[in-house]
Amino acid sequence: MSHGEVFFRGMSRLGGIRPALRNSMLHVEFSQLSDPGRIRKQNEDYLGNVLPETPAEARSRGWLFALADGVGGQQKGEVASRAAVESILAGFRAAPGGEAHSSLLPRLVKAANTQIYERGLTDSGKGAGMATTIVACALRFDRAVVAHVGDSRCYLVRRGNASLLTRDHTFANEQKRLGLLSAREATEASTRHVLSRSLGSDLFVGVETSEHQVHAGDVLLLCCDGLHGTVTSADIAHLVAHNADLKTAAEKLVALANERDGSDNISLQLIRIRAVERVGMCRGRPYKLR
Repeated sequence: MSHGEVFFRGMSRLGGIRPALRNSMLHVEFSQLSDPGRIRKQNEDYLGNVLPETPAEARSRGWLFALADGVGGQQKGEVASRAAVESILAGFRAAPGGEAHSSLLPRLVKAANTQIYERGLTDSGKGAGMATTIVACALRFDRAVVAHVGDSRCYLVRRGNASLLTRDHTFANEQKRLGLLSAREATEASTRHVLSRSLGSDLFVGVETSEHQVHAGDVLLLCCDGLHGTVTSADIAHLVAHNADLKTAAEKLVALANERDGSDNISLQLIRIRAVERVGMCRGRPYKLR
């Protein structure tokens, strides 16, 4: 996995702060943390990132962050989550520089799905044997592209408010979207944690992708349901706003999730946008805006 991996009494804590690259178009710092929770002995979450080493790489490829939550009801959830993240990271590193993230990310997620599905068939011998959620965020210039499958989320924290950029792929949420359940009914439904889609459960998967403009001071949060199941968007906004140090904010978010429940693995990535350079697009190529 990424640098900064340390093990504490069987729990995996992963963290890192990346200083801004001089002369790059986008300045980013981040911290990430994964905790097994208070009950489960095994951590089925997996985190990873691709960081540019030079300003040229920042302009041509950018940053990538990915988080996966292995489906506990399936076999080898921890294998599926690791395979998903590692497949997407490897594909991002190998992709041609300058390729649009809006087309690259869903392609990489679909490739990861195929890999996990086929591996599940091979390992189980009788059908899909492993599954995972995925949320990935790629950053370049002044844009963030988010791709996800399942109920792992991405939030944007801006000016003291946390807004959800993803939509949970659960049966209850799909019923709410169709008008069959109210928002309150969806939060109380027995199917609120049952995934309507995941990586590895089928040969083909629908990847939801969105693109967002980011500004200096914005913070992006990628997390699994072990966090957002008990920690509200207001909690997220408050803790991020009142903790300038991302490592401290990550630790406090995990501690709050454990305090309120802790029955599931808890993982998150916090990414702060330190500076951006606004660009426009012409025939698929970026140009600087004055």
